[in-house]
Amino acid sequence: MTQGGKVGERARDNSLRRNSELPLADSSTTASLSIVGRTFAEAPNVMMVSVLVPIITPALLASIRSQPHLPRHVWYFVAATTLTILNRPDEIPHIYQHALTHGVGPEDAKPGSDEQLTISRKLREALIKASAVGGLPKTINSLMELKKVTPEHLLDKRRGSDNCMTSSPTARYIDVHDTASYKVLQRGQDFWDRIYGKISRRIMGQMDRCGTEDLGLTARLTYGYILSNTNVLSPVETSYVLIAGLIPQDVNPQLKGHLRGALNGGACIEEVRAVRSIVMEICKAAGMRQLGDDMSAGWGWRSEVSCP
Repeated sequence: MTQGGKVGERARDNSLRRNSELPLADSSTTASLSIVGRTFAEAPNVMMVSVLVPIITPALLASIRSQPHLPRHVWYFVAATTLTILNRPDEIPHIYQHALTHGVGPEDAKPGSDEQLTISRKLREALIKASAVGGLPKTINSLMELKKVTPEHLLDKRRGSDNCMTSSPTARYIDVHDTASYKVLQRGQDFWDRIYGKISRRIMGQMDRCGTEDLGLTARLTYGYILSNTNVLSPVETSYVLIAGLIPQDVNPQLKGHLRGALNGGACIEEVRAVRSIVMEICKAAGMRQLGDDMSAGWGWRSEVSCP
């Protein structure tokens, strides 16, 4: 080995020795072990550890459930949608199990088997529809966490010898495989028009002319096959899901449209404000805050969150 090679080898060994002596970082909320310059083969027993601070506390649950003007069968799927967008799927089982045990309104009453199935289906459908504004990866993670705690008899499964029949009440399987696409797309257009009212054509036109017509096509597909399916969640409940999905993302232009859309769909202003309120409570419990003009970075809202 050349003199230069020996020097390089000694430098590498010294670097590995220093890195192996690095102290562990200490934090009240997370603990992590970082191995710098080493492979897992060199350190096979090292694990990455992360401890998340709980968001959903008994006090917060009580506050959410007792929110004035909040319709029944809303608090739990709005809360789960918010947690999905906040990337906290680990909290969703707490919401689900609390709803199965304590009920869908402010009173403490354990639901019967039929209502438990309704809770399960509404919650799953809310997470599916949340993908329209929050992305499919977060929906996948949340549904997988939810399945872990869902009793077997409350799951919707494929059935039949060919595994093609579905027990899902959404009937999306039929939309995709047995319904002419133009009918589904027209249903989506009608749903879009109902949400945006007089400005629906203008908004869609802006999307079509954004630089690629694919944006408008994506919206039409999403509204047709995902959002306009109201077999489980009503149009108003769907608007609540979209509101809960948009508030944590600090996207006021889109939020304003869906706040109005909920009113266009038949919700009263007190109900929409109640939904907004519980979403804000959960976001703040997660650490989001109003960002001032003097803050160059942070997790929160850059402007006042729109209110109907």
